[in-house]
Amino acid sequence: MNILVTGGAGYIGSHTCFEMLQENYNIIVYDNLSNSSLEALKRVEKLTGKKIEFIEGDLLDIEKLEEVFQNEKFDAVIHFAGLKAVGESVQKPLKYYDNNVTGTLNLLKLMQNHNVKELVFSSSATVYGVPKELPLTESSPRSTTNPYGTSKLVIEYILEDLAKSDPEWKIISLRYFNPIGAHKSGEIGEDPNGIPNNLLPYISQVAVKLRKNVNVFGNDYDTKDGTGVRDYIHVVDLAMGHVFALKYLKDSQEQGFIPINLGTGNGYSVLEMIKAFEKASKTIIPYQIVERRDGDIAECYADPICAYNKLGWKAQNSLEDMCQDAWNWQKNNPTGYNKK
Repeated sequence: MNILVTGGAGYIGSHTCFEMLQENYNIIVYDNLSNSSLEALKRVEKLTGKKIEFIEGDLLDIEKLEEVFQNEKFDAVIHFAGLKAVGESVQKPLKYYDNNVTGTLNLLKLMQNHNVKELVFSSSATVYGVPKELPLTESSPRSTTNPYGTSKLVIEYILEDLAKSDPEWKIISLRYFNPIGAHKSGEIGEDPNGIPNNLLPYISQVAVKLRKNVNVFGNDYDTKDGTGVRDYIHVVDLAMGHVFALKYLKDSQEQGFIPINLGTGNGYSVLEMIKAFEKASKTIIPYQIVERRDGDIAECYADPICAYNKLGWKAQNSLEDMCQDAWNWQKNNPTGYNKK
């Protein structure tokens, strides 16, 4: 199968490319390298011994994208490409709506024009907003607390309407919880631009002395220790979720818009994550309690049973695995890809 992977040089994209090559998919990566690295794909090629066709391009460049669709015959698309920093989205909402929503519309128009109607979309647990009850199921009410989350929810509405308009479409929207960790080899991992927006890469950078301490945003939430609780999932498990989703699109008769949570069903607090990473790295992680951030919620974790029932997928890695693999990547690549 010939698969177009938008944003395939990013953190989740590169790990998914590795797993897809292991399953003998032929992949073409389309990425603008704005928050990703070509080095990640080179390392995937080295680890797998297989080649990846790479095209540098932006989804907002519809002429370039049209060229790609004319030159290749795709069986399906995995759509990762998008901006993803919650804080930045609050500061620059128009940038997020233009990039994430307009970029996706361009992609969908060309898929429709070229009769490519199988899609795995990279969605997010942010589409659930402030949870009314836990764990979150695929039928939980949707709402958002920031423009990043709203951009993902708007895209889900677009995909639902598209699937209703034409029964040939088969669309799986994978709602990720909190991906962390890295490939077991320590060769590919998370390499954020600038100051990390997510907890684990920040903890990792403190562990290798790139940063002084972790800011814990609030310790007065109604949770086990007052700090925010999230469902952390190993990035390799997440990557495998995409492989299972592709197989489901090919083998199943189910059509339309299919939302699926990818999480473990377990919630860990910020302080528990710091302790777990201290154990994995055998270092002390200094932290300080600071004010809550706007848009943050107290607790969020998945009911992952739908992924198991539909796809046969279940997270395999423990919290210890996640922290150990994240540390292995960070100590081998203290400043990330191509940074000295």
